[in-house]
Amino acid sequence: MALQGIRFGVWAPVHGPRAALNDPEEPFDASWEHNKAVILEAEQLGFHATLIAQHTVNPHLPDHDQLETWTAAAALAALTSRIEIIAAIKPFIFHPVFLAKMALQIENISGGRFGINLINAWNSAEFEKAGIAFGEHDARYEYGREWISVVSRLMAGESVTHQGPNFSITDYKLTPRDLHRARPSIYIGGESEPARALAADHSDVWFINGQPLADVASLIADLRRRPRRGVPLRFGLSAFVIARESEEEAHEAYERLVRLAALDADVHALQRKHADPKTVMFQTMAKSVRVGTNGGTAAGLVGSYDQVSERILAFHRAGIELFMLQFQPLRAELRRFAGEVIPRVRAAGEVAPARALSDA
Repeated sequence: MALQGIRFGVWAPVHGPRAALNDPEEPFDASWEHNKAVILEAEQLGFHATLIAQHTVNPHLPDHDQLETWTAAAALAALTSRIEIIAAIKPFIFHPVFLAKMALQIENISGGRFGINLINAWNSAEFEKAGIAFGEHDARYEYGREWISVVSRLMAGESVTHQGPNFSITDYKLTPRDLHRARPSIYIGGESEPARALAADHSDVWFINGQPLADVASLIADLRRRPRRGVPLRFGLSAFVIARESEEEAHEAYERLVRLAALDADVHALQRKHADPKTVMFQTMAKSVRVGTNGGTAAGLVGSYDQVSERILAFHRAGIELFMLQFQPLRAELRRFAGEVIPRVRAAGEVAPARALSDA
């Protein structure tokens, strides 16, 4: 299967640092101003996308700030000109009609650079404290399947009549429809069987949590074997990057973050308390010592500039097209990656142009 060029994205710092919360080189900052500055700089540096995770309250430090995803996405759509803006969404929080309307509006504000990232959610406290039932894992995916089937049709400009277990919709059509392509892009994450089935049926891009190359290749092979309508499924990978001039320097930086992350033991205990035990992400993360969220350094992007570049190319050969990356300290490492790693990957002829979005 022919691959598109590699695209690089960055996780927006919506709830503070990704690796360690007590880092003197990365003070806690989840503010709008900080997020805006990060994404504007990422665009200037040539990054292709940003992912804005969705939490209503901070999942790490409940008394600390948490950026609101969809208002931030709309603002970033107006402030940027090239970078793709991907906003995460937990289906239980928004009715599909109103979410589809917001998605179309941000798509049109951005000029065709918007995507939604459907996630199943893992933090029960966020729901239960608001009086929203946090259903069983597979039942949440059944709900999400019905939800995205409605949203995707509305985003595509269809007149939708739908009668299902959760939604009753009659002759609903949203205007203006997408002015730039068939509809905004749909990203789906999660590695459980219901998540894989949903991605095969409804996603443009499947996000895989950071893990070793062989495991990622196996996951991609599984999804490629599944029946699918329309264009082939594409693949993205979450990963935490620590790249330095030498492998030794990179591992020193890694050990620094491991030591700092150990100071967050109480935070990790709280996460485990509220996490759905069926969430495969946490099962994967428990297999190795790593820093960062969503698999973090388990993807192995820790090493010299040449090593990290070569490993990115190896993941690309396995099928990964979008690398959604984490760094700490964020802005300094963004610049380092853009200055040292991206040129090495580009020299292999594999980096996509600064604006390279396919039609959904």
